[in-house]
This record gives sequence, C-alpha cells and structure tokens, in this order.
Amino acid sequence: MIGSIRRECTDHIVALGEGHLRSVLREYAEYYNTARCHQALGGNAPEPRPVEDGPAAVMAQSYLGGLRHRYTRAA
Repeated sequence: MIGSIRRECTDHIVALGEGHLRSVLREYAEYYNTARCHQALGGNAPEPRPVEDGPAAVMAQSYLGGLRHRYTRAA
C-alpha cells in the first residue's frame, strides 16, 4: 500500500501543508478502496462494484483533481 500511495499519488502532487496532505491521502484511500482495480481480487476493488453492461455511454468520475478516474456507464 505504501508503494502504491507513493507511485500513484504523492509522486504527482505537491502537498501544501499537513492538512492538504491529509486531504489528498483521504481522497486516495477512497479511490483505492472503491475504484482501483486490484489484481489479487480478480480486477475488483476491496469494496465490490456491480458489473455494468449495455450500450450506455461511459462517464468518468475524477479523483485527486483528475489524476485518477473511475469509469461507469451512464444510467
């Protein structure tokens, strides 16, 4: 987890203080647990996501100011 935080988050963001760093890490933890694919979990996140299929358009939800994204199908 520490390596993931460094490679995917803190290497790309300049923290402007302790409060800002805590905010960034809180948002990264949300992304990590709800949206990031984990190879050991068969491509799912620790908080499982439903399988979405169909012809609907794909929408992106951004995390960390657009550094990371979660893609879902529009309703």
